[in-house]
Amino acid sequence: MFEQFFYQDKGLFLQRLHPAAALTYLGLLLVLALLFTNPLYLLGLLLVVILAIGAAQGLAAWEIYLRISLGMAVLVIILNSLVARAGETIIWWGPRLPVIGRLTVSLEAVCYGAAMGVRLLTIMSVFCLYNLIVHPDKVLGLLARFASRSALVLSLATRMFPAMVRQLDNIREVQILRGVDFHAGTLTERFSRYAALMNILLLSSLEDSLEIAEAMQARAFGSGRRSSYRQDAWRPRDSLCLGSTLLALAAAVYGQVRGCSTFSFYPQLDYLIKGPMTVILLLIILLALSVPVVLSWGWQRCPYFKAKI
Repeated sequence: MFEQFFYQDKGLFLQRLHPAAALTYLGLLLVLALLFTNPLYLLGLLLVVILAIGAAQGLAAWEIYLRISLGMAVLVIILNSLVARAGETIIWWGPRLPVIGRLTVSLEAVCYGAAMGVRLLTIMSVFCLYNLIVHPDKVLGLLARFASRSALVLSLATRMFPAMVRQLDNIREVQILRGVDFHAGTLTERFSRYAALMNILLLSSLEDSLEIAEAMQARAFGSGRRSSYRQDAWRPRDSLCLGSTLLALAAAVYGQVRGCSTFSFYPQLDYLIKGPMTVILLLIILLALSVPVVLSWGWQRCPYFKAKI
């Protein structure tokens, strides 16, 4: 059940990117989701993230993020529509309430809540994409060059929950094979079965910690300069993705300075398209951010192209 939330190596193009290039790409997506206020830019950014998730074969996992995000987005729209009073275009007059006063819903408040819902969905989709394409150990391997001990602690912490989930599933399957039914009996009986399950999980986790300590001692951890078992090579595909990311960053900064990617909701709605430059910059940003998706498509369908990058 929880496996789809964690990284699974499928040999995909996006998973073969250098961690520095992948993190730069994901970081820019996250920053732009927080920076853009124009709904067109937010929707375009969400479309790019969805395409990248599809290229990473993670649409099934993204559906769970989508359900959570949609529920939160609807809540944001409702609360913002009822609370915000800065809009001038009133579309609904409600009853008068004590202390609060008369409830009103403005078009500007609804649009602002919808835009924030799209932003929330985009941010959660970026984190979903991160779980799909970035191996946690590779990320921490980058940090280990600067702070090896801190990276080790983070590595152990990040792998603890996925490892415990897999271990819990294995223990549960073994108990079921031995005839233990976790759904039968009274609440007290089921609680005792799950308590025994947690006890086994605790003992197994303690044994794993001892094995990790023995492995660290056998590898002489802390006795000298840190060595690396595996180093990720920088390849042409990483340069292409990094270059397109920097191009999108430059276009986004220029659009932010010129006001093309900004949008004012209050007191009245601003124009979505303020001129041809708004559309041009939007296309440049979306095309630049779509380069990894296009490369992934070529990676899967052209062996010669795959060998060259």
